[in-house]
Amino acid sequence: MMAEPLGLLKYLYTGCADYARDRAYYLDVLGASLVWEFHAFDAHVGAFRLAEGPLVLLADHRKPPSMMPVFAVDDLDATAKALQARGWKPEAGPFGIPDGPCYTFRDPSGNELAVFGNERPDALVGEYEAEHGPAKGRKVEGGRAASKRR
Repeated sequence: MMAEPLGLLKYLYTGCADYARDRAYYLDVLGASLVWEFHAFDAHVGAFRLAEGPLVLLADHRKPPSMMPVFAVDDLDATAKALQARGWKPEAGPFGIPDGPCYTFRDPSGNELAVFGNERPDALVGEYEAEHGPAKGRKVEGGRAASKRR
């Protein structure tokens, strides 16, 4: 059986216009669990568990409406070489994200996608839990302030 070419769909990177408002909606209206959130470099980003499968990342530095699927692979270099051999061209990268090096690219219709080397799996979960305690499955009230990433 052949492995999927982009590994695991890990995140849905979602733009938001008002982080506090959208955060409250995901927590209070949709009933999501907050997995982690950080405020750094004038950007708020939070990871929300809504269902089995990828986390939804709300990010106020991404233009809404937008939702970019982000895929995790074990070996980014090998994946990039295999994709390039079939005509794939990255738009940006490699650049660093907390979990590892990443490329962004677009399909022929202009939809944005990303693929990263999962070198530090769930890196932000550990950082968030070190500051706030275990978050998996825990509901967080919508009014709680976002943490500062150091």
